[in-house]
Amino acid sequence: MVRLPYLTALTTLFSYGLLFAFGQLRDFFRKLIDWSRSKSKDLRGYAPICLGLEDFYTRRLYLRIQDCFSRPIASAPDAWIDVVERYSNDNNKTLHRTSNTTKCLNLGSYNYLGFAAADEYCTPRVIDSLKRYSPSTCSVRVDGGTTNLHTELEELVARFVGKPAAILFGMGYVTNSAIIPALIGKGGLIISDSLNHNSIVNGARGSGAAVRVFQHNSPSHLEDVLREQIAEGLPRTHRPWKKIIVIVEGIYSMEGELCKLPEIIAVCKKYKAYTYLDEAHSIGAIGKSGRGVCELLGVDPADVDIMMGTFTKSFGSCGGYIAASKEIIQYLKYTCPAHLYATSMSPPAVQQVISAIKVILGEDGSNRGAQKLAHIRENSNFFRSELQKMGFEVLGDNDSPVMPIMLYNPAKIPAFSRECLRQNVAVVTVAFPATPLLLARARICISASHSKEDLMKCLEVISKVGDLVGIKYFPAEPRKHAEQEKKNL
Repeated sequence: MVRLPYLTALTTLFSYGLLFAFGQLRDFFRKLIDWSRSKSKDLRGYAPICLGLEDFYTRRLYLRIQDCFSRPIASAPDAWIDVVERYSNDNNKTLHRTSNTTKCLNLGSYNYLGFAAADEYCTPRVIDSLKRYSPSTCSVRVDGGTTNLHTELEELVARFVGKPAAILFGMGYVTNSAIIPALIGKGGLIISDSLNHNSIVNGARGSGAAVRVFQHNSPSHLEDVLREQIAEGLPRTHRPWKKIIVIVEGIYSMEGELCKLPEIIAVCKKYKAYTYLDEAHSIGAIGKSGRGVCELLGVDPADVDIMMGTFTKSFGSCGGYIAASKEIIQYLKYTCPAHLYATSMSPPAVQQVISAIKVILGEDGSNRGAQKLAHIRENSNFFRSELQKMGFEVLGDNDSPVMPIMLYNPAKIPAFSRECLRQNVAVVTVAFPATPLLLARARICISASHSKEDLMKCLEVISKVGDLVGIKYFPAEPRKHAEQEKKNL
């Protein structure tokens, strides 16, 4: 959890206040000019679609630095990527792509195990599946959208995560936002971690169930919320809740923190609440054999009622899955709109996941899967440790490949991003509304495909940029001691 220093909070608030004040002043003069040209932009009775603080934030803050976001690439998201160069003739209101690219070290993609690039085992099988099945089934699962590959992957996923059955979906975001309303509705209670992903938030809102939030990764506060809600029951009638589901993530995507899963499961068992675990960022990336946070923390998958994950991170593909009991999976196949009405996963994407899981499990006849898991663990822990020694404020836990570097001040967001790009390092910066207004950050994602030389170059660049921008909020470790530890490594 971030503890924002008082002085940093004050200067960050002042910076946003200054931007807000000047933005309002510019809007005032804009209205005067529009009024003088009264008929030129007449909406003819229609209300403006874009209105309010969201529109103000987009126009006066986001557009100033939009070159730091949505950067197009012209290569596979491997350790190095080709970033397409862009330019603007109107102060960043519109960006134009050029035919030029810049080769950059990739610290932004979720390619945790390196499967997103060409792979000696996966790629030939994906190409064969493309020739056999075509790029799309052009149908939903309950019509003509289920191939042998879909059935094989569902069985493989269930075996991989340790659950009796699984079901596939074509998009990771939809897996949460469509499944949660199918599992619970009016009269039910969802208790959600305060930093859960937006897909969980929207799924909970769309379910019609009551939603309560507990403090991030706090089993003690979860117990307080559960006890209070069970005692009070439904609003007005105070009857018992029909069902209670507690939703958490394996690795929190903006924090890089591991869920305190054993303690949370103990609380859920005590109060007879179901557990829903989102393993989008943890499945395949952590654990001795890549089976996620359950394996890493010694939790029996049977103690987790519903396990969700995506194929977009560790497996180099797209889509998501739900793994649970056979009864739950059968129920979802009858009731979930994402299964009944959405086009099924592309067969080549399904084959990519099948091949990746087989490599991880060693069923390809090699030990490359074990090597990739060892590399991602070593790379993540090494990179995190070095950043902390340099004096950066780095969030998250060991073994997590996600490591946010706190920026805070709005002026430091574009400064850090642009300067890293100038030195051929591609990073992702994250600000409001994806994070709280005062907690802007750069989110580093490490891959097994990064070599030690790649990581050393990244650390050198980030250290220089950190000094230039002023984001080393802690004293750096003495150089002699740091060099000695490097030699020991």
